[in-house]
Amino acid sequence: MLYQMKIRIIGAPLDLGSDHRGVDMGPSVLRAVGLNKRLAELGHEIVDAGNIPIKLPQQMAHFGNERAKYLNEVREACALLAREAEQALAEGEAPLSIGGDHSIAIGSIAGVAAHFRKRSQKIGLLWFDAHADINTPETTISGNIHGMPLAVALGMGDDTLTSLGGFAPKVDRKNVALIGIRDLDPLEKDLVKRSGIHVYTMRDIDERRMKTVMEEALAVATDGTAGFHVSFDMDFVEPKLAQAVATPVWGGATYRESHLAMEMVADAGKMVAFDLTEVNPLLDRASATAALGVELILSAFGKKIL
Repeated sequence: MLYQMKIRIIGAPLDLGSDHRGVDMGPSVLRAVGLNKRLAELGHEIVDAGNIPIKLPQQMAHFGNERAKYLNEVREACALLAREAEQALAEGEAPLSIGGDHSIAIGSIAGVAAHFRKRSQKIGLLWFDAHADINTPETTISGNIHGMPLAVALGMGDDTLTSLGGFAPKVDRKNVALIGIRDLDPLEKDLVKRSGIHVYTMRDIDERRMKTVMEEALAVATDGTAGFHVSFDMDFVEPKLAQAVATPVWGGATYRESHLAMEMVADAGKMVAFDLTEVNPLLDRASATAALGVELILSAFGKKIL
């Protein structure tokens, strides 16, 4: 059951995976709008591990590899996050990783997968995003690693990232569902088609409705797994509702579609970890995007209308 869990909140203030500064303040604003208090009000026990230490771009003279910017620094941060997430699970806590750009998922998924791998188990993955995040250094246009974390989890891309924790891939492709995509780079489209994962575009959601898509995605993520990891980019949501993201794309999920998806995650009772990423307070109005992010986390952790 998801209810009355012990949750470890792990701040990952990483903005090196993106060209847009400010997303490193995401963990602070999510806490400021009540994340910890409101999770506790649902009956969960909250352990806040603070933020993992991450270098600032201002501390570095150059981003390094133009095909994978700040590669070494992103890898170091993700290694720290992986250890924290794995330790949380070992101590009976569910890791809730709050970012930061979506490259933090490289670390959170690595740690969660490592925990279950030691027990000869595997995890499923639900990835909510406007983008596929399945670029590699060979296909990327920008060189930004926040466009690569799903590829890394699948064992594609830079070896120093895919081998984090000493094994790859982190997830079996047949247990991965990518939900809500509507903006892909030209070469990335082919990678998605050949990836072997289950893909649900916004057209699929339009035509088949969120309930059907989520029923199928949950079946994918729980097929032979110990549970599933949720990685949620706030640009999954319609920009009118969540404007404070690095790469907004029109035509996203509505308020109720987003909540329904998270409510169904909770109803499944199989979630083992959660990431919320890409909240940039510098782009927000009255912390509206952060507040919505907290609401969606609450739904995923069991908040109901009745």
